[in-house]
Amino acid sequence: MTELAEPMSGLDDAAQLSLSTDAARNLATTTKSAPQMQGITSRWLLRLLPWVQADGGVYRVNRRLTYTLGDGLIACFTAAGETKVLAPDLRELRYLRDFADDGALQALADRFVERRYERGEVIAEAGRPADALVVLAHGKADKRGTGRYGEETSLEVLSTGRFFGEQLLVDERTPADFTVRAVTPCTVLVLTERALAEAGDRIGPLREHARTARLAETTRNGSANPYGEASIDLLSAHEGEPRLPGTFVDYELSPREYELSVAQTVLRVHSRVADLYNKPMDQIEQQLRLTIEALRERQEDETVNNRDFGLLHNAAPEQRISTRSGPPTPDDLDELLALVWKEPSFLLAHPKAIAAFGAECSKRGIYPSSTELNGHTVPSWRGVPLLPCNKLGVSATRTTSMLLLRTGEAAQGVIGLRQTGIPDEYEPGLNVRFMGVDDRAIISYLVSTYYSAAVLVPDALGVLDDVQLGAES
Repeated sequence: MTELAEPMSGLDDAAQLSLSTDAARNLATTTKSAPQMQGITSRWLLRLLPWVQADGGVYRVNRRLTYTLGDGLIACFTAAGETKVLAPDLRELRYLRDFADDGALQALADRFVERRYERGEVIAEAGRPADALVVLAHGKADKRGTGRYGEETSLEVLSTGRFFGEQLLVDERTPADFTVRAVTPCTVLVLTERALAEAGDRIGPLREHARTARLAETTRNGSANPYGEASIDLLSAHEGEPRLPGTFVDYELSPREYELSVAQTVLRVHSRVADLYNKPMDQIEQQLRLTIEALRERQEDETVNNRDFGLLHNAAPEQRISTRSGPPTPDDLDELLALVWKEPSFLLAHPKAIAAFGAECSKRGIYPSSTELNGHTVPSWRGVPLLPCNKLGVSATRTTSMLLLRTGEAAQGVIGLRQTGIPDEYEPGLNVRFMGVDDRAIISYLVSTYYSAAVLVPDALGVLDDVQLGAES
């Protein structure tokens, strides 16, 4: 029998017996993904805001006449190591709202002196004469009073810009019925009765204006409802045939108007790319898609942070509260819900703020429920969806804010503004206009989106400030 030849040792290891995968790829069609972009977020705010058509590019918010109560914030600044009151902001005091003399306001601002308090120290004490106007320049303080049954209760958490003691301007000397204690190290600016007297004639017209405003407020208190709106006179629970009151609904004479803002860019694509490299994906279409995503991200950022119409800067002062201890607790969110209690739509918070809230719930053995929203399961609190939004910034001290909104025109809530039907519209409120081809064979497109937002009545938006992230357990 003929013996079979043994395979040559070594050849089977060194010789290539089939086509390599590297070479085979040259003949294969590669499966590709569409271009990806890490900057795309869920953009819950833009998805859930009801969008209202703003023909003419302007939306006017008409409201009932409101008597401004002057319960805003007084800004402070630091210069040459000294903290001072911003003089024009003294018009936030209820008795100086319409005062026009900037020189007198500056003279008043110059009389404030700086004081510092450590955590736990008393800034003002109940029972003592209210003989100072105090502005909180930095920090957080707890304003506490006596409840109906004699227990001590928290009336308000004061944060930067808040103030108390404005009765000093009208010579009211009633004892304070509350105590203010520093929760964190605080810097306050104080205007004392003595300093006010030393200003003398320089602020004489200012004090006279304040007294006149105080008298006018006392006179009209019966003609305003609890929201400061001009009352509508009615008669109820009457018998017989009494004469019925006549009335009318007064409107603001100068209602606010919101103009549409714009975000724009010029998209450039070389004609050679558009001509030769369009399969399997259209290059211009993909360039447009990612450019539009970036514009929409900017739109949401502006809707939150724009100084003119952004929600963070358009919340009424009385609709802003601070956390009690730093991290967002269930108590804080309940207090926020008490501000926007008429049909709240959703809460908006930075993802890390949602994590901090979850940590506080875990400490208390509380497990918030979830809810269904547009086909997604999202966390909620008291049945109100709690949605992430990274446009709510985090400060250097790791604090942020949380928003609570009621939305829609019918609910007198927060609405988004845009105009549809614009030339070359690509998406609602967004258009793409061909700008031509230059002498370098570059095709240009102008991509624009027009938008704004409006708060129809103040109680449609609440803000929880000073939300601490990553606090130690």
